[in-house]
Amino acid sequence: MRKNELGRFSDASFLILSSLANGAKHGYAMMEDILAFSGTQLEPGTLYGAITRLEKQGWIEALPTEDRRRPYRITAEGVMALRKQVATLEQVASVGRKRLASLEGF
Repeated sequence: MRKNELGRFSDASFLILSSLANGAKHGYAMMEDILAFSGTQLEPGTLYGAITRLEKQGWIEALPTEDRRRPYRITAEGVMALRKQVATLEQVASVGRKRLASLEGF
């Protein structure tokens, strides 16, 4: 996959980008933020695996270490990728709502 292609997002990648869209965070802070806004508890292995993939794609970048913690921030490419993913999810949700409305008798 080329870096500028959105490709298929995993849930963890989407959640991480959404968390970092609110400011730079280290891993534990991301896990807490993601739990607070989505109810999803990411395990450390899932989180750091997704962080590695997002860094390789250029969608997030590491900042200098602070007190043994490494914060990350979303890049301009990451913002574009997140916008595309949000638009796709909004479209899917819209179709789902319309189709559910036709099933009101169930």
